[in-house]
This record gives sequence, structure tokens and C-alpha cells, in this order.
Amino acid sequence: MRHFKTDKPSGSTNNAIGSSFIHESAVKQVIGKAAYIDDRPEEVNSLHAYPVLSTISSGKILSIDTSDALQIEGVVAIYGTQDIPGKNDIGPVFSGDILLTDDVIEYHSQPILLVVATSYQTARIAARKVAIEYQETAAVIDIKEAIANKSWVRPPHALHRGDAQQAIKDATHQVSGELYVGGQEHFYLEGQVSIATPTEDGGMFIQSSSQHPSEVQHLVAKVLNQPFNYITVEMRRMGGAFGGKETQAAPWACLAALAAYYTGRSVKIRLSRSDDFKSTGKRHPFYNTYQVGFDDNGLITGVDIDINGYCGYSPDLSDAIVDRALFHADNAYYYPNAHINGNRCKTNTVSNTAFRGFGGPQGMIMAEQLVDDIAYYLGKDPLEIRKLNLYAPGRDLTPYKQKVEQFILQDMIAQMEQESDYWARKAAIESFNKTSPIIKKGLSLTPVKFGISFTVQHLNQAGALVVIYSDGTVHVNHGGTEMGQGLNTKIAQIVAQTLSIDMQHILVNATRTDKVPNTSPTAASSGTDLNGMAALNAANTIKERLFEFAAKHFDVKPDSLALVDNQLTHEKGQISFAELINLAYLNRISLSSTGFYATPEIYYDREKAEGHPFFYYAYGIALSEVEIDVLTGENTVTRVDILHDVGNSINPALDVGQIEGAFIQGMGWLTTEDLSWNDNGVLASNAPATYKIPAIGDTPAEFNVTLYDSKNPATTVFKSKAVGEPPFMLGISVWSALRNAVASITDYQFAPSLNTPATAECVLGAVQVAKDWLQDQKSGKQGTDKKGTGDA
Repeated sequence: MRHFKTDKPSGSTNNAIGSSFIHESAVKQVIGKAAYIDDRPEEVNSLHAYPVLSTISSGKILSIDTSDALQIEGVVAIYGTQDIPGKNDIGPVFSGDILLTDDVIEYHSQPILLVVATSYQTARIAARKVAIEYQETAAVIDIKEAIANKSWVRPPHALHRGDAQQAIKDATHQVSGELYVGGQEHFYLEGQVSIATPTEDGGMFIQSSSQHPSEVQHLVAKVLNQPFNYITVEMRRMGGAFGGKETQAAPWACLAALAAYYTGRSVKIRLSRSDDFKSTGKRHPFYNTYQVGFDDNGLITGVDIDINGYCGYSPDLSDAIVDRALFHADNAYYYPNAHINGNRCKTNTVSNTAFRGFGGPQGMIMAEQLVDDIAYYLGKDPLEIRKLNLYAPGRDLTPYKQKVEQFILQDMIAQMEQESDYWARKAAIESFNKTSPIIKKGLSLTPVKFGISFTVQHLNQAGALVVIYSDGTVHVNHGGTEMGQGLNTKIAQIVAQTLSIDMQHILVNATRTDKVPNTSPTAASSGTDLNGMAALNAANTIKERLFEFAAKHFDVKPDSLALVDNQLTHEKGQISFAELINLAYLNRISLSSTGFYATPEIYYDREKAEGHPFFYYAYGIALSEVEIDVLTGENTVTRVDILHDVGNSINPALDVGQIEGAFIQGMGWLTTEDLSWNDNGVLASNAPATYKIPAIGDTPAEFNVTLYDSKNPATTVFKSKAVGEPPFMLGISVWSALRNAVASITDYQFAPSLNTPATAECVLGAVQVAKDWLQDQKSGKQGTDKKGTGDA
């Protein structure tokens, strides 16, 4: 069931903002006419490339024999590190991410060579024929081993306020706990794919399924030892990305370009699904611990949280990801005294990378665990403890010293309590659980406070190019990338609103580095905030030129001019927009403009561990109801109610779709998506048969999504708020509800820790811990306390 409100009359072009226009590619996608990179017709004499991947996780290469592979008909060449004209290190921020290796192996399926052949199948077969002899060494797979050895890809970083340990010691009550937080495979429908085509001037034209075309441009140039202006990258649409194509689309584009550089022919790389799983990074798993002190009411006085990110072999984006986990370890709660430490743990696995939420979910879940544990310790309802500890006036400073200035969660929770009958449903569930020996129900309401901005300051910028042709039609390019989220549709709405013309007159086209330079990745929920504002600025520049021209041409007062419903009106009459544009063209008025936007007010002083890293916060709450079978651990989500803050929505239908999709993806991360490596560091869950994402049958039978009626107090494009990442963390309510169902076994006196993903096996383990605790209480044993540290 969908609930969203729009009172904008669809017939008026002055109301493009707030109307639920269809996604610009929706019809094409449904009928199969939306072209993705692998759908493009291949050039005559084009080639295919495929990487040779390591079969060990840690060790050294002793010898390589390519003779059998080279004898296969259709194999053109095999390239290695010695063939790279420029840099072999393609680290996006810090060095350490290697394109090809010829010596040390640091993770299973690490690329070693590149086979180039006349067909995709031939390249794959030949890649498997390359014989490599290794000297294998023990792989570090266990995060606790990395922590014990202080093996980091980047130095630790911590947030401090007050004296956390003293505050915990002096508190009336103390609770501690730990949690293993699982990773997540991006499972984009379109896998990693790139096409590189040499240009006549010695450059390279790259088509890459990438969230960051400018980074692909820069890295290809560095690998080929060419200037940036010789490389052009185009990206029309991706078949999903979720962060998995922010940095990790670049290696495949670089390899395709390397092969094209030597062969002088167009070269395509497309990974098989299994190799895509094994050779690309995931959401970072985490191992977190906490201590918390609180009073009799459950008011937190101090926290000490240790966050450990499972980074893989190299830095990639782990520094910023673990930083964001630190920034969100408070979620929506005020910590008067806090010490929050973050470690970036090095392991012999593929380097983990960006994923929707970018570390925020792995930090935020700790806040929800400790609040739940306080509630069960005190015998109170978790929602009472949540409301008690929310940020509020006078209690508004985060552990990184940013002041929270909007306090809408209190109102949102009150609205949800009333509209979703929280307390009546809670009473009914408790009554049901007392009489049902096998099926137990759980209920949990959890909030989200998510900071919007890149934590790397210089990425908070964007550009756009708006062109109006002499017939009045508009062409827009911007620095963002369309991966299904509807960014191009929203950009079109922003331009339509600014110029007051119909959406049908606007075409938003492919992202190209020769149209809009130096773009930032489409990530951090910033796509509309940054690129929408840049497009708005470009459109306004043209609008000002038109008004200046019209005032002189028609000899009217400037303040009498207005663009309304495809027309320019003024004190002497009106003229259609198309006529105005043609008239401006005949009078030599410039009808194109670039636009630029840089997010104001944001900074972070790493040495002081304080600053204002986020332009604003997006808020949301989710109420999830679940059922578990105590005999098998099988569980299901029966009902979900969501109230989410998107500010002044640009497109309510797209926003609701993003909220629904993000919630289900978050639910999958915490319940079914189980990444598994064997003792040798080989990814065992490397295909749809062994890795379960949520299917339609996992969707709650009752699923209510409502947009909270508000405007963004920050100066954003039409007062909207980001919607890409924040609702992902609403899925934490499912995990919390599962714990609530397990806690019913102990009459809500104790809730075992529930590692994620909370698969049936994990839930069953937690059920057994709860039963053992209850038995101990009945028999008078003191072996298990109420600290919530029972390990499922």
C-alpha cells in the first residue's frame, strides 16, 4: 500500500516540483528498449578481454606459463604488469589498489593478466588455461586476528567527548555487548562492463557502467600515461550500482583501455556473475563492541564504542566508510560522554567498498542494540528508551561537535504511534506470545538520523550544462549518473519548473566527461542535491538573460515579466516560450549555460575530530512486525509502517519507490544475505544459488509508506531532501523486531545478541540462548546476566 501526498495540479507546468512524473526510462526498460553497455552493437573487428584471476588468497607468484592459452584460436594477446605504460596503482584516494599483480597475491581472484580474444567465450576459456605456480602463505580472514595484530589499511580514528569511561563507571547501571555485522553483495542486475575505443587523436573513448565517470577518466589516463583531456567517458544508464560501481568500475575500464591501446581496436570487458562476486568488494562487515552507562529511567550518561571495519587488502574508500560509521554510532540519540573508536582492519580478501549507507548502517545498528539492551535490562519498552534519549534542544551536540538543529523525530514518532496503533498492537502481541508456544511475534520502532554530504569535502560539488535550441526544446547534461533511481527525471523536473515549460520539451542525456568536467560520484545520497542545484543555477542564468532581453525588446518593466505555462507574460501581453527562444536566437542572445554548485558550511577537522561534516540530516522511522518459529528459526516480516522525511518532495512516487526499495535491501542485509568465505579465503556465496537477496515473497504482506510533511530548513534545491541512502537503515527495525520476538521467551527480561544476517540458523541460536537463560533463572543459576552479550 502506498501513501504519498501531492496537491500539485498536473496540468500546470509551474508545478513540476511535487508531481509524480514517470521515470524517464521506465517504459523503455519494461519493453526492453533501454540500452545498456552490453546491448551496444559491437564495432567491426572489436575484441573481448577477460582477466586471469588468482586461485589463492595469500602468497607469491613463482611462475606464469601462457603458452597453452596463446595457442587457442582467436586469442590475440595477453597483457601483464610490464605492459602498463603508466601507473599500476589505481587507488581512488590512497595508494594500494593494484590493477594487475605479478608478484604478491593478497586476495582470492586478484587479477594477474588480461587475455584479449576475438570473442567473449574464447577470452574466458583462455584465461583459465594460463598456468600459474604459487608459493601460498596463510591468509588472514578473521577480523579478530587483524585486530589483535593491529593490522590496518589506514590508521585508527576516534571521536571523544567528556570522560566516557568515568561516566560509565559512575552511572547507576552499566550494560555491554558485541555484534558481528555481516557484509552485503551489491547484486546489481547489470554486472561490471566497459568498452574502450581508440580515437583518431591517440586518446580513448570509454563507455563504463560507473557511478564516477571522472574517476574512470583520470585512472584510465594514469594507466595509459596520457593527459586527462585525451580520455572521454560516457555513461547513459546503469542497471543498478548501490555503491559497487563508485570505485570498482574503474579497474575494468582501465583494463579494456589497456587492451585497446595496444591493439588499436575496440575492446569490451564483461565479468561473469560468479567472477563479479569474487573480484569486487562488498559492504564492509564489522565487528563492534560497546559499553553504556545509564540511570534508572534509561537515560544514557556515557558510551564507549569500538567499531572495526573489515576492509580487505587495500584502503579503497574504507577510511571514509569507517568515519561515517563513527559519525552514525549515535544515530538519533544524545551521548553526553562518548568515546567512539574506528579501526580499518586489513584482511586477505577483495577490498570492500561503498554500499548504500556507506558505513552509516554498521554504526547506526550499534546505537539501536545498546538502546534495546537498556530497555530489556530495565524491563521497559524499547520505544520509551528511544524517545527519552533523542536529540532535543539543549541536548543537541553530536560526538563530532556538529549541532543538531531540526527535532522532528519526536513528532514523527508521535504520529506513528497514533496512526499505526503502536501500543495496542504491542499489547496484542504480548498477549499472543503468552499463549503461543511455537510462533512468537516481535514489534520494533526504530528511527533514522542520517547526515547528508560527502565526508570528503571536495566531492561536494557538481556541474551541469543546459542548452536551449531555437525551437524551444532543452537539452541537459549534468555530472550525476542514472542508475535507476530517477535522477534524470528529477533534474528534468527542476529545469521544467525553473523555465515553466512542459517536461516533454526537456531531454536529459548521458553523463559525459567532455560535457561536464571534474564530476563527483553519484553517491552519498547527493545526486539530486548537487546536480539538481547545478542544473537550477544554469537554467536560472539563461532565464535572467531572457528576461533582460525581453524587457528591452518589448520595452516593459523587468518586474512584469514571468514565465508561466510555456509562455512569457508581461504588462503588454504574452509570447510562447518557443517564440521567445527563437526571437532571442535571432537577436544573438546566448541560449546555453553551465551551472555549478558547491555545498556550503561543511568541514571536518580530523586532528580535533570535530566539525560540521553534514549539510543537514534526513530523518525516518519504521515500525516492523515479525514472526519467528522457535523450532526452526524461520522468520517473516508481516507488516511494516514507514514515515520518512524527504523535505519538500520533488517527485513523491519516485521517493516512495526509493524508500520501499531501500527498506527491502536493508532488510535483506540484516536477514538473508549471508556472505561466506571458506578457511582459505574463497568466497563460497558466489552466485544466486548460494546468496539470497529478498524476493517478492519476502516483501511484507502489509507495507505502508508515508512521506512526512515538511520542508528542508537547509538551502537545498526546492527545499527537498536526499532519499537514496537514509531509508536503507529503516531495515534495522526488522532486526530489532526479531530480537523483540526472541526476548518474549524470557518475558522481555533478556534479549540475546543477534549477529547479522539474522538467518534462520542465527535466530534459532538466539532462541536457544534465551531458553537457556530462562532455565538458569528458574533454577537459580547466576551464570548468565542481563547484559545482552549472549552470542547467537
